[in-house]
Amino acid sequence: MHLHRFEKIWLYLGGTTLLVFLTIIGISAFYYGNQPPSCLATINTDKIDVTPPFNQPGVHKIKDGEYEVSIVVAAFAFFPNKVTVPKGSIVHFSVVTKDVVHGFEIAGTNVNMLVEPGYISAYTQKFNKAGEYLILCNEYCGMGHHMMHARIEVVEA
Repeated sequence: MHLHRFEKIWLYLGGTTLLVFLTIIGISAFYYGNQPPSCLATINTDKIDVTPPFNQPGVHKIKDGEYEVSIVVAAFAFFPNKVTVPKGSIVHFSVVTKDVVHGFEIAGTNVNMLVEPGYISAYTQKFNKAGEYLILCNEYCGMGHHMMHARIEVVEA
């Protein structure tokens, strides 16, 4: 097959650009310690109700200014439906689902997780602004999906 000189130039240029791009991404991922999500945090979906901390979902104080929030998602609802944390606190979210794939998004923040059966989804967020934040399921999960929401109230300490 005969390639025109300009076609060869574009192929080499495109291939070189792709190679440089992937090399930069790989080196930066290694340098910053980025790793793909692993499945080390698993849970038996039949035993969520008896597995701590999901047997008592809600806010658990770890230490001053740091809280763990365990949330169980099931059939168009978040348990608990309302969470209250103090302003300026660091909140570690642990979310599991009992049934199907759900989304967990806190509007106005960067918190956005996919919650899959059998896995514990985790995210840490610091709330510096007092107010009410809406938790939404952003992954279609059935007929009642549009009514699935909860709230996080961040109050002055």
